[in-house]
Amino acid sequence: MADVISETESISPGDVAPRTAAAYLDPHYWDERFAAEEHYEWFKDYSHFQHLLRPFLNPSHSVLEIGCGNSRLCEELRKDSVADITCIDISPVAVERMQNRLRDMGLEGIEVVQADMLDMPFGGESFDVVIEKGTMDVLFVDSGDPWKPRPATVDKVMKMLQGVHKVLKPEGTFISISFGQPHFRRPLFEGHGFTWSVDWKTFGDGFHYFFYTLKKGRRMLDKECGSERPSIIPSISLLHEELEDENYIFRTTICEELET
Repeated sequence: MADVISETESISPGDVAPRTAAAYLDPHYWDERFAAEEHYEWFKDYSHFQHLLRPFLNPSHSVLEIGCGNSRLCEELRKDSVADITCIDISPVAVERMQNRLRDMGLEGIEVVQADMLDMPFGGESFDVVIEKGTMDVLFVDSGDPWKPRPATVDKVMKMLQGVHKVLKPEGTFISISFGQPHFRRPLFEGHGFTWSVDWKTFGDGFHYFFYTLKKGRRMLDKECGSERPSIIPSISLLHEELEDENYIFRTTICEELET
């Protein structure tokens, strides 16, 4: 994806990509990467899915971004009139650098907090919208068989989803932007205790990314209305530029580890 690569400043994806996908689970890897890398957008930048996200945004909404890294999504949301944004990342390096950047820009209304997505420091029903873009996918890099992920992986994913469900306000929306196809993600999203409905769209020029929308409090209502969707796998046609991007490297590295 040439457009994404051009938005990565100072360092090329090949300089920061780990040798194995397992490194994505190591907090030290991210600290070292964020110390060297100015900006990188996983799974496309805001302009590519803005049309999908905007219907769920309102200037009065409080928005939580999970795993902000060095993305500029929060800045784009602020420009789109979202006035109350909280970003979290497990890396203190990423948090400090983003805090400094936002301060230098004089951009207000964005709070950046160091926090683990598996143990978020927020009370119940705190946010209207929660967004994650590729962050949950990191938990799957050592999941084993995608049809039957390792119990440790499932435990982590469910802990994250339980935390998201907790901090969402009634009728709030969780947005998950992912490589994960619906037949892999739905069993997790529809786990016991979750009241959200599950829907999705795709975006991307040749390679499809999944844009999941989970609306709290809507699960039973959607079932009663018969609006559940079957899982349909879109075809994949990779452009030359997409083959060179770390998003693709990330996905294929995971696939290679699953085969070994």
